[in-house]
Amino acid sequence: MVDAFGETEQRRKEGEEAFWKVLKWLEEHQEFFSRSIPLVASENVPSPAVREALISDFGNRYAEGYPGERLYAGCRWIDMVESLGIELAKKVYRAEYADLRPISGVVANLAAYTVFAEPGDVMYALPIPFGGHISHGKKSWGGTAGVVRGLQVERYEFDMDRFNIDVDGTRKRIESLIKEEGKKPKLFMLGASVFLFPHPVKEIADLAAEYDAKVVYDAAHVAGLIAGGVFQDPLREGADAVTMSTHKTLAGPQHGMIVSWNKYAERFKSALFPGLLSNHHLHAVAGVTIALAEALAFYHEYAPQVVRNAKRLAEAMAERGLDVLYSDLGFTESHIVLVDVSRYMGGREAEERLERAGIVLNR
Repeated sequence: MVDAFGETEQRRKEGEEAFWKVLKWLEEHQEFFSRSIPLVASENVPSPAVREALISDFGNRYAEGYPGERLYAGCRWIDMVESLGIELAKKVYRAEYADLRPISGVVANLAAYTVFAEPGDVMYALPIPFGGHISHGKKSWGGTAGVVRGLQVERYEFDMDRFNIDVDGTRKRIESLIKEEGKKPKLFMLGASVFLFPHPVKEIADLAAEYDAKVVYDAAHVAGLIAGGVFQDPLREGADAVTMSTHKTLAGPQHGMIVSWNKYAERFKSALFPGLLSNHHLHAVAGVTIALAEALAFYHEYAPQVVRNAKRLAEAMAERGLDVLYSDLGFTESHIVLVDVSRYMGGREAEERLERAGIVLNR
């Protein structure tokens, strides 16, 4: 016979032990990062105001649908916050349409794939070895575009000397695929995880127009730079939509966002709900709205300084003998710096040794 009382006491004891373990590990994590130099390009530290939003009661509530079109009651203040966030996003990115509902940059990308392509369509994107993101990847790599949306992902030709897309080479690649398989491109995905220099948006948009294809720019890494008027302006340069996460150079919470043109608004709205989302993490929407207010107020100063800091870091490391890449191009025009450590050790070993020294970065 099971001792119900003894079993209950054991479960309570295990629960309490787990509770205190988590609090201890959170404290140790906080202490480690408080004495370290974090340099991971996909991370940032949001303001106290953004963090306050993340622990608000918004995180306990539901609000399916677009503001003013909710399927839940009690959304008065949620609608006000999200509507303000939409207007701020449109102003910051000079967009006709904005949507703060994607819960990540990957979900924002998946919404774009849903709007602009059908399973089996051809999409061009950067492969991972050239800095591409896994959400742009083909099925054989486990990439979102290939596995989830079923797209045939083809790669851009890439100019390693300039660390950028080779437009002429890509044109030849497209023509070759059309000749071999009869398949024209439907979507061109721009943006990268290793994003040193602006992509040729205008040139790719002109190329896309020849095939009646669309252009999506994944601004996850450079959203804050674009908000501050540096790096580039993809909507003005020809992109049909810009997707992003909201926690890298845009110092918001981990969430996603889309900005685009009114002609695509209804398609994005239905792709996101009911297509891809139910509730959309309302506390994060509030945090993004605050981050956008901060971007509107001072990113015209913040963003240029981020780029200056990256360039100066690159220069300082080069002066000390490290192999910092693309010195002939000014090292970088973003927040990212690439260093070749192969003459010293492998990338994994360098990453691990630097972490032990309190410098956190990724290979």
